[in-house]
Amino acid sequence: MIDKKSFKLSILIPCYNEKNTIDEVLKKIIMCLKNYNFLNYEIIIVDDNSSDGTSEILKKFEIIDKVKVFYHKKNSGKGGAVHTAIENSDGDIAIIQDADLEYDPFDYDKLLLPFFETDADVVYGSRFLGGGKYIRTHFFWHYLANKILTFVCNIVTNLNLTDMETGYKAFKSSVLKEITLVEKTFSFEPEVTIKLAKKKKKFYEVPITYKGRSYEEGKKIGLKDAFIAVKTIVLYSFRK
Repeated sequence: MIDKKSFKLSILIPCYNEKNTIDEVLKKIIMCLKNYNFLNYEIIIVDDNSSDGTSEILKKFEIIDKVKVFYHKKNSGKGGAVHTAIENSDGDIAIIQDADLEYDPFDYDKLLLPFFETDADVVYGSRFLGGGKYIRTHFFWHYLANKILTFVCNIVTNLNLTDMETGYKAFKSSVLKEITLVEKTFSFEPEVTIKLAKKKKKFYEVPITYKGRSYEEGKKIGLKDAFIAVKTIVLYSFRK
């Protein structure tokens, strides 16, 4: 278990073309941290070569204490941005926070609780467990794709996750340093799951609030990413 009074929290934010949401997300995170009285933390934002003005918005956050902003010169994908964030973090627990408004920072207390009260190494925030404040109705095909990918990943890992593709993942930072992450796209999700499962790390799930976006609102993940995820699951199921 991790000591709740002395741990350091790293919030890792991969960001690409989110000028309409990044400001509000960061303000909500800071408000959340104050509300829960988290004093020892760092916010690490990685701008993945945005072209919509996001980079300019982020510059005003560079001067805020405990906030670090990194800029990719070339777009590398969500996984690539997460890699950079991990490399520049030094907290005891790392939470991946998307730069949109789909996931609510006020669920941090749920994500962190298993680290304080149990032997958790990894905690996933599930959109399908029930128990969040609300769940915006999912696109049917996205829902089906998520379920299929989670099912296939569970076969490979012998886990019983309900939501492998969730954007809310929390880890003991020490366990992330035990594996080498390669995938730079959304295929980061199955890769990190399979590699940590093979290390026999202890996974937990907690229910979260979810406000999914439409493509008109900026959603980026699509059908091709589902096929890439399947390929990734097959690939890492055979690798040691």
